[in-house]
Amino acid sequence: MRARQGTIQGRFVRRATALASAAALALTLTACGGGAAATGAASAEGGVRLADTQPVADPRAVSGPSSAVVADSALRPVADDPTPTLPATVTDAQGTTVTVTDTSRILALDIYGSTSRIVYELGLGDHVVGRDTSSAYPEIADKPLVTPSGHELSGESILELAPTVIITDTSLGPWDVILQMRDAGIPVVVVDSHRGTDNVGALIRQVSDALGVPDEGEKLAQRTEKQVDEKIAQIAAVAPTETADKLRIVFLYARGQAGVYYMFGKGSGADALIDAVGGIDVASEIGWDGMKPINDEGLVKAAPDVILMMTKGLESVGGVDGLLERLPAVANTPAGENRRIVDMDDTQVMSFGPTTADVLDALAVALYAPDESAAS
Repeated sequence: MRARQGTIQGRFVRRATALASAAALALTLTACGGGAAATGAASAEGGVRLADTQPVADPRAVSGPSSAVVADSALRPVADDPTPTLPATVTDAQGTTVTVTDTSRILALDIYGSTSRIVYELGLGDHVVGRDTSSAYPEIADKPLVTPSGHELSGESILELAPTVIITDTSLGPWDVILQMRDAGIPVVVVDSHRGTDNVGALIRQVSDALGVPDEGEKLAQRTEKQVDEKIAQIAAVAPTETADKLRIVFLYARGQAGVYYMFGKGSGADALIDAVGGIDVASEIGWDGMKPINDEGLVKAAPDVILMMTKGLESVGGVDGLLERLPAVANTPAGENRRIVDMDDTQVMSFGPTTADVLDALAVALYAPDESAAS
């Protein structure tokens, strides 16, 4: 079994080295101060909903930066502290059979913050004993971090919390820490590491089945899938339908302090966001798979109308002016020429899960009704 786990870890490292190396440095900086007024940095919530806006006639003619701000990020649990049916035996995403007998002390960990949010939305938030860096919503913010160095798991920090079950995926490491937890007798359930609009419900069901609350999981999955489908349809009603009129968008990951600049392409999750908001993912269009260091020639050739970024990433390069100065290739794209940069809170933009519809809504406002979003 350990050999199998090592093989899976190796596949992950090859597939997601860009995210693991860059993001490990990245979201650790989310607590750092920045010039919000200078960058158009998004706040956690307080935006307007797409339904309450008047979309522009031609989104490609828009100039200037804007921030995607979730209108309401409040938790909406489907149950109030449900009683799990235990023991719960599941076959996880790695094919490992795991039996969970106790859910009194839960750790739900991944690089996106999605698994912990699922646990809270299932109504089991009071049983969560710790958090990862990306889980930063108010209800969990005071829980101890088990990723004190970016997205690097600390075995000591985890064991101090004495979890009775760990829900995770392959997006956090080192993997030896997970093996250590299993050797210590803690049930570890590995869920799918893919994030997109196509498997939000499946991810919720994986988590809920492992925690012995499949009925609550089904309710949350159906609610979330319905909200996502309805939101995509709502956005499609305001987004251009002709390919030539659609916004050409690229997701750019930056950490200026370390000179880290990546484009996110096919299979990164960013492509799913861009497709869902009615745009064209130019990175996928030019054959960019996963997350790779930016290619100046490729970026200029892709000619994006909009550059989507994490808020702290934009802050780290000194806002829009700093981005254009540091990356001349960006300045030579339609997005750069028009200063069309859209930023969103680091812990929200890629947090596929129960909040997916709200994230899509916020992005749609920033893209199609930017004057009514948070703009700098």
